[in-house]
Amino acid sequence: MDKYNVLKTYFGYDTFREGQELLIDSIRSGRDVLGIMPTGAGKSICYQVPALLFPGITLVVSPLISLMKDQVGALNQAGVHAAYINSSLSENQIRTALKLAAAGRYKIIYVAPERLETREFLEFAKGAEISMVTVDEAHCISQWGQDFRPSYLKIVRFIRELPVRPVVSAFTATATAVVKEDIQCVLGLRDPQVLLTGFDRKNLYFAVEKPKKKDGFLVDYIGNHSGESGIIYCATRKNVEKVHGLLKQQGLPVTRYHAGLTPEERKVNQEDFIYDRLPLMVATNAFGMGIDKSNVRYVIHYNMPQSMENYYQEAGRAGRDGELSECILLYSPQDVMVNRFLIENKEPNPEYGPEELLTLREQDEKRLNAMNYYCMTTGCLREYILRYFGEKVTAACGNCSNCRKEFVTLDMTQEAKKILFCVGECRGRYGINVIAGILCGHNTAKLREYGAQERESYGSLKELTESRVKQMIQHMVLEEILFVTRDKYALLKAGPKAREVAEDRLPVSLRLPKEQPREKENKTVKTAAKNRKSDILNSRGLNLFDKLRELRLAIAREEGVPPYLVFSDKTLVDLCVKLPFSREEMLTVNGVGEHKYKKYGVRFQEAISDYMGGKKEKLYFGEQGFVGDGKALFS
Repeated sequence: MDKYNVLKTYFGYDTFREGQELLIDSIRSGRDVLGIMPTGAGKSICYQVPALLFPGITLVVSPLISLMKDQVGALNQAGVHAAYINSSLSENQIRTALKLAAAGRYKIIYVAPERLETREFLEFAKGAEISMVTVDEAHCISQWGQDFRPSYLKIVRFIRELPVRPVVSAFTATATAVVKEDIQCVLGLRDPQVLLTGFDRKNLYFAVEKPKKKDGFLVDYIGNHSGESGIIYCATRKNVEKVHGLLKQQGLPVTRYHAGLTPEERKVNQEDFIYDRLPLMVATNAFGMGIDKSNVRYVIHYNMPQSMENYYQEAGRAGRDGELSECILLYSPQDVMVNRFLIENKEPNPEYGPEELLTLREQDEKRLNAMNYYCMTTGCLREYILRYFGEKVTAACGNCSNCRKEFVTLDMTQEAKKILFCVGECRGRYGINVIAGILCGHNTAKLREYGAQERESYGSLKELTESRVKQMIQHMVLEEILFVTRDKYALLKAGPKAREVAEDRLPVSLRLPKEQPREKENKTVKTAAKNRKSDILNSRGLNLFDKLRELRLAIAREEGVPPYLVFSDKTLVDLCVKLPFSREEMLTVNGVGEHKYKKYGVRFQEAISDYMGGKKEKLYFGEQGFVGDGKALFS
């Protein structure tokens, strides 16, 4: 029987999916493999098909009992003799299973990593023909992964104990570049065939929503998706119970899952969900790994998860059948505080010393920050996810909430310089809350204690809301203008691109949903470019502004860059105010440095001179001034 016959006979498929055949052929040739494939891409086929073609037994190391049961049940249904060995079996059942395995009854055995080093199992393995050891959820072996399990290190020791080294195959759905490298090194993979099919799940729609009342949003959403199966993830057991009670009160067919329930309750509830008796599941992240329910039409995160790895794995449980499905994250700033508390109170691993625990803690903080930025970004959500996992993206997806919203782009360079000035003035000693409070001119006991009112930057952005200032700071972190220290204090400091902004060599723009208010109700505040030019420039000035915009657009198209990377709107306004005819005059314009002048200066000078006929006149109302140079950041 060849691989095609096995595929058709046991699994019912006529053709392999992308990447499956490459990994199967590599395994069959005796080569180790690492497959990084998104949920629903058919990872199990990659090791199950060669397992049935090998002469001996394939051991599949799996982290969860529920996953083993599902996989073994599916194999047995397909006519493949398989078994699992874990703590859910009695010692007599384990002995019977090992005896049948030694007699050649099973081709595939799923085993928990803790079981590998028991005397009985090791004796069985040494006496049996082990053709392959497969490591499922391989990211668990890396201490840089979001779900590191020290028990997975037993796999390496176990393989070394075997008289003949088998083929080693490893699979995971999510792995950053560091985790991918760690898997290969820690497992000791020999010249592995590495396959990364891509993390993109094109059938999934991603959205981040920030409703004032999450419960109301949830009830409305589920009501509009009546009859569909969905998972609602919560950060804590308390929230699971609250949301479950709410939905049950609404008469919805809902069940729940968390570690506080008895094993029997969890088993019954899980089966009710899988078999669609109760198609709605409210759960903590204890639920879901290895649950092969293909018709989940939506996954809602009631709270923000602690990492992108967790989020993408959990969201990926939607649409495993390839049909269009939705992944909705309900965000509130409180979620960050809850997750930080959970990280701080995580039970330390006794196998690690203080330095290792500190490193792991810093990794947790870094992942939490990346997750928070996902919730705050106004860019393409899919692009953010794929970029996080190291996949290059050339265009926005058009199928996420941000891509479907209408945005306005505001030039916020001067506001960004004020933020940088404040961070520099505070010498990097404070986090986002304090910095935002200083900039907004808040008068709290904490800020008074810090002497905030004596700082030059105090109240320098008081016309903006605190949430807007925080949004700008988070955007600046994303753009590497600022960075946040990877410790529990999360201090703000100048980033690699800070000097470029402070010296007017890099403009800062912020994309905002059109319907979102840009600042407090204050008619004297001018932050949007449209308002600025209508208030500052007269009709002739506006005509010149439009001509300069046309020139900027033409240059941007020539160079294949966004227009604001040529010159910002604020720079164009200043050009209309100062009307530079010479290099020296041009270099006084806000946002024009030597580099920009060499690239674009002459063309803009000529356009201005042509429009003005070589004569200067006032094209603006009143007095026009611009923000200072932000040098305090570097003093």
